[in-house]
Amino acid sequence: MLYTIIIVLITIICALLTLVILLQNGQGEGLSGMGGGAAMGGSAGLGARRTADILSKSTSILGGAFLVLCVLANFFISRPQQSNSVLQQGAPVNNIDVPSQTPTAVPTTPAPTTNDAGSDNGDSEN
Repeated sequence: MLYTIIIVLITIICALLTLVILLQNGQGEGLSGMGGGAAMGGSAGLGARRTADILSKSTSILGGAFLVLCVLANFFISRPQQSNSVLQQGAPVNNIDVPSQTPTAVPTTPAPTTNDAGSDNGDSEN
C-alpha cells in the first residue's frame, strides 16, 4: 500500500519536473536572458531573473524529492520470503552428488629414466 503511494508521488514529481525543465531555456536565453529584458527596463529584468531563480530552485527541490522517494521505494517493495540456503539448512553431505573417483588434475607421466652409458657428466680426463 505504501509502495503504491510512493510510486504515485514519484509519477507526479516526474510530470512536474518535466514541466519545470521545459519552462526553462538555455543559459542566456528565455526568461533570465538579457536580450529582451534589458530593452524593457530594469524592473522587467529583475522580474525575469526572479522567475528563473524560482524555476531553478523548484528543479532542485523536485529533483531531490525524486531521488529520496526512489530510495524509499526500494525499501517498501514487497519481496517473497527468502528460504535459507542449503548450507544454512545444514543439509547432510551424502545428498551431494560427488563422483566416487575423481580424476587428478595433474597429468600422470612416467618418471624419466636415466641412462648412464651415453651421458657425459663433465668428468672427462684428457
